[in-house]
Amino acid sequence: MKYLVLGASAAGINCAKTIRSLDKEGEITVVSKDDKVYSRCMLHHVVSGSRTIENLNFVSEDFFEKLDIHWMKGKNAKKLHIEDKKVVLDDESILSYDKLLIATGASSFIPPIKNLREGNQVVGFRDAEDVEMILQEYSHVKDIVVLGGGLVGIDVVSGLMAKKVNISLVEFADRILPLQLDKRSATTYEDLFKDNGVHIHTGVKAEEVLLDESNNVKGLKISSGEVIPCEMIIVATGVRPNLSFISENTVNIDKGIVVDEYCATNIADVFAAGDVCGTHPIWPLAVKQGITAGHNMVGKEKKLEDHFGFRNSLNFMDLQTVSIGIIEPVDDTYEEHIEEDGIEYKKIIVKDGIIQGAILQGDISYCGVITTLIKNKVDISKVNKNVFDINYADFFSVAEDGSYEYVV
Repeated sequence: MKYLVLGASAAGINCAKTIRSLDKEGEITVVSKDDKVYSRCMLHHVVSGSRTIENLNFVSEDFFEKLDIHWMKGKNAKKLHIEDKKVVLDDESILSYDKLLIATGASSFIPPIKNLREGNQVVGFRDAEDVEMILQEYSHVKDIVVLGGGLVGIDVVSGLMAKKVNISLVEFADRILPLQLDKRSATTYEDLFKDNGVHIHTGVKAEEVLLDESNNVKGLKISSGEVIPCEMIIVATGVRPNLSFISENTVNIDKGIVVDEYCATNIADVFAAGDVCGTHPIWPLAVKQGITAGHNMVGKEKKLEDHFGFRNSLNFMDLQTVSIGIIEPVDDTYEEHIEEDGIEYKKIIVKDGIIQGAILQGDISYCGVITTLIKNKVDISKVNKNVFDINYADFFSVAEDGSYEYVV
């Protein structure tokens, strides 16, 4: 059996590892544009100088050799031919397969802001090449603008804070981390960043990049009318799946590649996992998808039953926060329970006795209980106590193997 894996990040590596654990004889080839294996979600530590790209390697040095996996690095897929089960690479070499995993990830999206795509010193924040450019250029600039206040943007800001540069963050929403935090918890982080010299601009739109005669970045004009001086712009406004090698009307694509519960596409023997699927762009889900795809590529049926991929653990400036599920009530049928004490903040959202989401900031010790209650859709309506005092004993008993089991 010939297995071909396109991509060597969380999904691709875990798929290849899973395949080898289940098929000791099959031929496994991994193709990646990178010449290193590294964790993209940790790249901001390279910017800060606390780690190197090599430190972000999440497999052993002899991983490919030990598992007898052929790694073709520094190459991209150029064309997928589903009829004859072949992939053409950018060097025109052709690889055949019996089973294919598409785990090509995603690339930074540069929005159509005037002069943004034309300017020099405009860089995304997605891979090692982006980080290398930032590290090469930051010492020559005084002011840097980070465009986008989501998780990636905040990670970039955190990494840059260790450098001697002025940092401005621009976010269109009314707060930073709008997908993870509500206004109260986001404001706490904003205040901490401001106390550390970061200029936060929320509720504004980037309108135009100001360039000199050589197309070097000189500033960013925002919708408030203010011009933020800068010599570099780091774009963290989202990603787009890497799908250019897939012809139209072949593999089903929506926001990304559409897969079923087996991580299979609509094309026989073609699977997909990770950011290329356009789902939650988080590491744990990519790992689960890669493992699930690996099982099914070998013929060992496995469903991706745990879609609990919407938990975010944040820790900026030593303030821990966990965001789970929805962060705001959808309508008046949802109950909102809040406790706050100084910097500590807890919020739980309930509908019909089922917890739908929570934010825990400062004190996250209740995270395990809340996560379990949400994941198992446990009805808390019959428990006559404060929602923040509910514990495992109210619903669970200890099974013979020592694990908790839900008592209906």
